[in-house]
Amino acid sequence: MIDVRAAQIVGYGEPLQVREVPDPAPEPGGVVVAVLATGICRSDWHGWRGDWEWLGGRIALPRTPGHEIAGEVVAAGPGVRGVRVGDRVTVPFHLACGTCAHCRAGQANLCDEMEVLGFWRDGGYAEYVRIPHADFNCVRIPDGVTPLTASAIGCRFMTAFHAVDGQGRVRPGEWVAVHGVGGVGLSCVQIASAAGASVVAVDIDPAKLALAEQQGAAHTVDAGAEQDVPAAVREVTGGGAHVSIDALGIRTTVVNSVRSLRKRGRHVQVGLTGAEDAGEIALPIDLITLGELTVVGSHGNPHAAYPRLLSLIESGRLAPQTLVQRTVSLDQAGDVLAAMDAFATSGLTVIDRF
Repeated sequence: MIDVRAAQIVGYGEPLQVREVPDPAPEPGGVVVAVLATGICRSDWHGWRGDWEWLGGRIALPRTPGHEIAGEVVAAGPGVRGVRVGDRVTVPFHLACGTCAHCRAGQANLCDEMEVLGFWRDGGYAEYVRIPHADFNCVRIPDGVTPLTASAIGCRFMTAFHAVDGQGRVRPGEWVAVHGVGGVGLSCVQIASAAGASVVAVDIDPAKLALAEQQGAAHTVDAGAEQDVPAAVREVTGGGAHVSIDALGIRTTVVNSVRSLRKRGRHVQVGLTGAEDAGEIALPIDLITLGELTVVGSHGNPHAAYPRLLSLIESGRLAPQTLVQRTVSLDQAGDVLAAMDAFATSGLTVIDRF
């Protein structure tokens, strides 16, 4: 057995340590994937900072983060039938058991035995990663989809797809407001635009708003300069958005999103909160009641929705690879996480050199 390289969190908020770790062996029913590309997600930043204790999500250390992976299967454990050595695969970040009631109902993103890759088990900031329940969790990458594109699907893009298509039920001709255009938000902009909606992108960073326009946003609102964001959205949309998505998870964006809606509008909450709010944000309940607004959560993307998502990518209607602004080496991953302290990253950053 040889050692392999991995970048690990050894202390909350401390620099990642690139170290040698034991070469992983597949568990029964699982596989080992040689990682070809892995995204650096803001969720990784939350884990690195020790967030989400109120969700039971504070990670045990040391931990190899990374949950947006694409790679090649190099070993399979006993009991694996549908996945073979040599297959190129990606995986949903919410690894599922495949047998609980939610998994059987096509809602694997709500699995009762869920393990989040890079949080509850070591993830993809490494040369190799173990994937459990491989026949259920491994999604084959079509021949025409590159590892870079597949890694971009792994969390933020597929999460945005479920938010727009599944929970938001966005339809052609509707107005969609997206609050916070980081990785998830930009993905929402692209997907909603491709669905035939008119998108209003909201952020405090003009550079990110410019990226949103490149991804199809019809209008942008600079929340740093605008005193009343909901009023600005209502003016642009002629009465409010049909669907408004909060992709960030801070008090201001959550409330602005709800207040940006027209009557009978749909608010989709994607962003999880940070330590300042710890999961508790007050909503304008009277507005929700009188306007018959709908408030829904959106977590990840059901395994069953991957074929439709991949078909849209294969056809060229969706292009997650265009969101990748930078590729880095494993040794640079810690610097990218640190830059997220000040929201100083744009689009998606992907590790493609290990």
